Amino acid sequence: MNIGFLILEDYFARYSGLCRMVQKLTNVLKQMDPADPFRIQMTDTLLEKLYNMGVIPTRKSLALTERLSVSSFCRRRLSTVLVHLKYAEHLKEAVTYIEQGHIRIGPDTVTDPAFLVTRNMEDFITWVDSSKIKRKVLQYNDKLDDYDMIA
Repeated sequence: MNIGFLILEDYFARYSGLCRMVQKLTNVLKQMDPADPFRIQMTDTLLEKLYNMGVIPTRKSLALTERLSVSSFCRRRLSTVLVHLKYAEHLKEAVTYIEQGHIRIGPDTVTDPAFLVTRNMEDFITWVDSSKIKRKVLQYNDKLDDYDMIA
């Protein structure tokens, strides 16, 4: 039995459910009067949250939420973001780095490849200080300081 497929299927179901919930909320908001202050506030809040999560490109229109899909959420997974930021060449390699504990976001080491990375968190992705991969990258770029790597 392939356990990886079951986990992937579970995430797909969760992301799909999130998409449906956002689309239902969008439909409810669209049925309200455009001048209604509650609609304006909720629309701004929804667009702001989705934008900060990184699943929509701009905060301009409620129409962007109608095109929200599972792939929008999958693009924000840590493993995919690592490939996008060129920490890894392939997705499988990125998953291996994450599971082995080579990646941290801010001060916290992350070992879950399905971790959703927000736009703000994206800037804080880096190698763990004790990572041998970090050492090799610094050595290759001729920026290795032996004193920092002792710890």
